Amino acid sequence: MKIHSVQGAGGVKLHVREWGQPGGIPLLLIHGWSQSLLCWTKQHEGELQDQFRVVAVDLRGHGMSEAPLEAEQYVDGDKWADDVAAIINQLTFDKPILVGWSYGGFVVSDYVRKHGQNKIAGINFVGAAVVLGEKASPFVGPGFQENVPAACEADLPTNIAAIRRFLRALVAEPMSADDFEVALGFNMVVHPQVRAFLIQRELDFVPILESIEVPVLVTHGRSDTLVLPAMADLIREHCKTAQTSWYDGVGHAPFLEEPERFNRELARFARKAHILSRPSKDQTATRP
Repeated sequence: MKIHSVQGAGGVKLHVREWGQPGGIPLLLIHGWSQSLLCWTKQHEGELQDQFRVVAVDLRGHGMSEAPLEAEQYVDGDKWADDVAAIINQLTFDKPILVGWSYGGFVVSDYVRKHGQNKIAGINFVGAAVVLGEKASPFVGPGFQENVPAACEADLPTNIAAIRRFLRALVAEPMSADDFEVALGFNMVVHPQVRAFLIQRELDFVPILESIEVPVLVTHGRSDTLVLPAMADLIREHCKTAQTSWYDGVGHAPFLEEPERFNRELARFARKAHILSRPSKDQTATRP
């Protein structure tokens, strides 16, 4: 395992960890709201590291990355986009697959909006959100609506209770005691004000979805009560390159609830997308 300190937008230091094969296809794992790179343990400890360059980031304000308490550090989409670009550039990624879970869907979409698709091979939207604010009501469920506002409160008992409920809502079947304790720990590291800043944005990435040319895999649990399956349908409807993998009986975290299947599908998708990202021999031969 390697640890990197990446300077993101506005000088914010981002904590990044890397596992696996230095020459493998890069997988950049981008977590969700109030989470941490620690949520990807079942990916970097699994078979993915035998074939791929597995990289995970603590988003600004989360985990071991810097966490400024000014709204402009979180409501400006260019900062999220530039954070991803900084990781790609500093770690010299060769056509990575961007894997965006939940709020990570916004981060990936911000990157594509500002920096385009030339440097990436594909996108895996995992329980991902692409609409936030007034337009989002048909696409978010009680797991989000009943817990997120209280998780943004400064009152510590209120905050803890909301995060405990939020974590239980993430999955269709209860997490193990160990997984729950670790998740509670890294969620509580995130300042409630940072959580509040993240949901102040008004976002609609449908136009970005319509512009995507690289392969897209949409991974979504049919029992997701936070980001409803209707959000996956929205992505599939507007992204012409999207294919969908539905997880029956699974909630908001397929990579945690069914890690073996998730890792297998991600590996297959990444290999195929990376091949498609390379110019064919015929294309190479016709270049001036």
